[in-house]
Amino acid sequence: MPCPFLQEVFMGALDGLKPQSVFHFFEEISRIPHGSGNVGQISDYLKAFAEKRKLFCVQDSVGNIVIVRESAPAYEEEAPYILQAHMDMVAVAAPGCRIDMKKDPLNLKVEDGKVYAEGTSLGGDDGIGMAYCLALLDAQDLSLPRLEVILTVDEETGMEGATVIDLSMLRGNRMINLDQEEEGVFITSCAGGARVEVDIPLISEPVQQGMTQLTVGVRGLLGGHSGTEIHKGRGNANWLLGKILCGLSLQYDVRLLYMKGGLADNAIPRESEAGILIREADKERVLSYLEAEEKKVKESLKDTDSDFLLEKVFHNDMVLEGAFSRESTADALACICKLPNGVVAMSQDVEGLVETSLNLGILSMEENSLHLQYAVRSSVDQDKEELCRHMKQMAERSGALVKVGNVYPGWAYRKDSPLREKMVRVYERMYGKRPVLEAIHAGLECGILAGKIDDLDCVSIGPDLENVHTAEERMSIDSVGRVWEYLVDILTGREER
Repeated sequence: MPCPFLQEVFMGALDGLKPQSVFHFFEEISRIPHGSGNVGQISDYLKAFAEKRKLFCVQDSVGNIVIVRESAPAYEEEAPYILQAHMDMVAVAAPGCRIDMKKDPLNLKVEDGKVYAEGTSLGGDDGIGMAYCLALLDAQDLSLPRLEVILTVDEETGMEGATVIDLSMLRGNRMINLDQEEEGVFITSCAGGARVEVDIPLISEPVQQGMTQLTVGVRGLLGGHSGTEIHKGRGNANWLLGKILCGLSLQYDVRLLYMKGGLADNAIPRESEAGILIREADKERVLSYLEAEEKKVKESLKDTDSDFLLEKVFHNDMVLEGAFSRESTADALACICKLPNGVVAMSQDVEGLVETSLNLGILSMEENSLHLQYAVRSSVDQDKEELCRHMKQMAERSGALVKVGNVYPGWAYRKDSPLREKMVRVYERMYGKRPVLEAIHAGLECGILAGKIDDLDCVSIGPDLENVHTAEERMSIDSVGRVWEYLVDILTGREER
């Protein structure tokens, strides 16, 4: 049965943009919901794409895809190139947006030389990487060496796809990763990471007389990528809400009803909300306390999150049977404050590079517990392990259950890299300047894949993307074109022919 999303011709928002084939495939990808954990349809689309073109294709049990385009006759003696991208995106919708990102296509728009999705994240990370791969696999006007394309699932939630993928069918050992967000900056190493999940027990009890319900919400934060933007000092809505309510619980009788915030552990949360009970007699004093805290936070975030707002809504029509006890509420909020958040250490070797960090990306309620989900990153594996161990010890002292998972290694810098040398040489010839070679704090799948491909030589590149993992994400049209031309030049070897 053909894939229902596979369409060869349609009138789309990106018609007329160049390179035409790249934007064509990017728009096709954008019509298919592909948030992390919801990649079945995009995986089937990729398989159908390969089958229609009679290309070798393997789809594994979790949805990872490997596609091979055999070399043109002129390139039969040349070593293969591996191209790699991931198929999932961080699906974030702006407040009030009616798009259901689990079912609906993205609403693509073009403005001021950039592509964006109205009301949602764009998924340029890493939809444009996929689009480059598909355009190269489909290009009938290009003679190319053997291309081995790896498209993984659920990179954004812990690199689950890369962890389990079988690459034994590949012949190449030089790989271009297409998951970079700044043109002219070549990534040559990255941090490793882990996910830490904390479940803090809560004790339920009947609602007492004389209580009133209050909703407290953190709104208006900018958010961002927890790797590339963790050092910018942007507010974390989950941590701020926990800190404010923890302080409140030290002075007043606070009973937690619910707490929720964030969409992904690797996205700095923009909004967070809690429902609490307080004593009716404390209402004015609690409101005064929260207004004072709002003023303090607004002052501290004036340079990064000037639209910060602490929403406070009382509910007079309260009909509740139970809430969580004062003691367990206070313990849960204190646990949030005790655990670190944000930048933990800066590199002593690379100026301006975050070495170790963590991000409280998700707050949610389980049946009788408060669930915290963190993305932990470090370029030093030992420091990553020590931070996870510290978090586990601290949380367990509060009676919490802690799980550390989705651990992935960092990608170490390779001193001898023929691929990097070639890519630098071609870039200098094309643009008359040397590219920036950079280590990043964000995680890439290169470290995991290096454990599966002997002697892997790898560089990560990509076009200019702004505000990834947010509804303000933008992708430069001209930059997409330049990176395409550069990529074609690398693969065809024009400089050596």
